[in-house]
Amino acid sequence: MKNNTLIHLGLALLRIIPSAFMLTHGYPKLMNLINGNTEFANPFGIGQAPTLFLAVVGEFICPLLMIIGFKTRWAAIPTAITMFVAGFIIHGADPFGRKEMALLYLAIFVVIMLLGPGKYSVDKK
Repeated sequence: MKNNTLIHLGLALLRIIPSAFMLTHGYPKLMNLINGNTEFANPFGIGQAPTLFLAVVGEFICPLLMIIGFKTRWAAIPTAITMFVAGFIIHGADPFGRKEMALLYLAIFVVIMLLGPGKYSVDKK
């Protein structure tokens, strides 16, 4: 296997696995939104429903796009922003162990933004 192939395989795994894990956080939020249950944190004062909608975009829609590798760098931005908000605003006063997962996701999605999807993606870059 050529080194280049391993790099692209690594990029695919880096984008697919964390994005699939992120879906487990976004799917319940999507179901709440569909069912009309919009009780959600409102850290910026824009309302619970709009904040929930933005969280669904960042935790469900964009990870789906990253899994298939479509507009991956752009799709990583809302997810990274969502994880930034979760880590530094929602869990800002919590102990490190409580915000650690959000910060790990943030780091992963920033790396995806920087490196792109690799050749094993719809974008093939």
